[in-house]
Amino acid sequence: MASVVGKRVNGRTYYYLVESERVDGAPRIVSQRYLGAAEDLAAALDSAAGLPESTRHLSFGDVASVWSTLERLQVRQAIEEVLGPRRAKVAGYLTLAVLHRATALDVSLAQWWESAAAVRFFRPRLRADAVSDEEFWHTTRRLTRPQLERIEEAVCARVRADLPDPITLAVDIPNFATYAESDTADATLAGLSAIVTRDGAIPLVSRAYRRGGPGVEPFGVAVDRLGTRHPGEVTVVFDTGQHAQLDLDSGLHFVGALPLGDFPDLLTRPAAGRRPVDPQRFPGLTALDTRTTVFGANRRVVLTHSARLHAAQARGFAQALSSATRQLDGLALALAVGTNRRPRDQLLTDIARITRVRWVDRVLSARLTGTKPGELRLEYRTDEAARARLDEEFFGKQLLVTDHDDWPVVDLVTAYRARYHLDSTFRMLNGSFVAAPAPRWDWSEHRIAVHSLVSALATAVTHLMRRAADRAGLDLSVRELLDQLSRIGETVLRYPSTGGRPRTRRVLTARDQTQQQLYDLFGLGRYAP
Repeated sequence: MASVVGKRVNGRTYYYLVESERVDGAPRIVSQRYLGAAEDLAAALDSAAGLPESTRHLSFGDVASVWSTLERLQVRQAIEEVLGPRRAKVAGYLTLAVLHRATALDVSLAQWWESAAAVRFFRPRLRADAVSDEEFWHTTRRLTRPQLERIEEAVCARVRADLPDPITLAVDIPNFATYAESDTADATLAGLSAIVTRDGAIPLVSRAYRRGGPGVEPFGVAVDRLGTRHPGEVTVVFDTGQHAQLDLDSGLHFVGALPLGDFPDLLTRPAAGRRPVDPQRFPGLTALDTRTTVFGANRRVVLTHSARLHAAQARGFAQALSSATRQLDGLALALAVGTNRRPRDQLLTDIARITRVRWVDRVLSARLTGTKPGELRLEYRTDEAARARLDEEFFGKQLLVTDHDDWPVVDLVTAYRARYHLDSTFRMLNGSFVAAPAPRWDWSEHRIAVHSLVSALATAVTHLMRRAADRAGLDLSVRELLDQLSRIGETVLRYPSTGGRPRTRRVLTARDQTQQQLYDLFGLGRYAP
């Protein structure tokens, strides 16, 4: 039985909602809730009192989904097993850094912590003033490279247990990240070699290296070193020109790209000879599966044509050609009216710079007449026949070579594209430049190694999430997946006080069909307010 009871204290009456029940035959108060003084109740009944006095928005969907995956994989526990129970704080901060790296691209750790719902469910709990970039680097300062490698291998074991026995690939990402060593020093370029799954391009083990300095590690050497940390059969994926770092006759399995211009006979094959690869997974992609002589041996090659890539390259070429002709028009006009009186050699250098753009020099030819300033004139022409051949023979095409005679074409394409999926995710997570917050610090080998581990683990988690979404029928890139999840926000409503502490209510934003499907897929109801 519920009733309102008033208690008079110091001349004022305060009201409580009281619930009574019979206990052993006698009436007893089992609960009471403070309602406030008379004026508080009157204000609560006023229509304006039902409105919140402030709101606050927190990121929820992407943070909760990544955290759900980290929990399912038991990432923090795997790190603790490597470092020991006394380093539990380090394990917690590394896990927090992975969550931050996956969901907050351009925000510091402290700013992200204040604007994310992670504070409600992240375990172990952390004080707000303890979450900062400085504290993270201080906590992880004693980690050694062998420890970082063992941490990655321990998490890799959890990832592999979450997958069927994966086919693995060795890939190289030369533009992994750019680091600022100091305010005045030149930037440090870093690459990353990794072993990833063919299905989903999920990193398993990786190794960062500096670019452009002494002792740069060739890709082939990196593959051998990674193989000691991840034994088993691996297929090396290489890009155009990268084969020079590899010994393709050593029994190594490989899938790689070849320069189109080196195989003109394949480029002129009619489109009727190509067959669709997989209309569902790769719409608009066709392929010609054949053999030819490559690097002195008869090898299997696959010539692919993508309608999407064709359209993109045609647009890019049209823009480049338009830019070149505008520049040549301006130069020709300046010569004709006498405002440009530079020597002939300088003009030839300018013309070469304008026309020396990919494919533009195939269709655009320029001729400079005269010998002295004031007499020089410029003419140019566009070869439409060459432009048509370019469109027919080059745009949208890619030539792959492999020793896997038994793999279907769709698996070869999947393997080759794994590198680009990985590269795209690293670019998204790292941005074009990794800079330290003020005060600036030097990016030492240790800091680069720690950052590389965090980025690799964040990529593994997000690629695993993308694979799960793909299996659920949602064809999304990692960027699209996180974007959809980030739109599931948490709104904190703060209401005026009716006596005592202000009332707070948390609600999630409305979800469309895709967001609801992702909400269910990653079990976000467990983390909802």
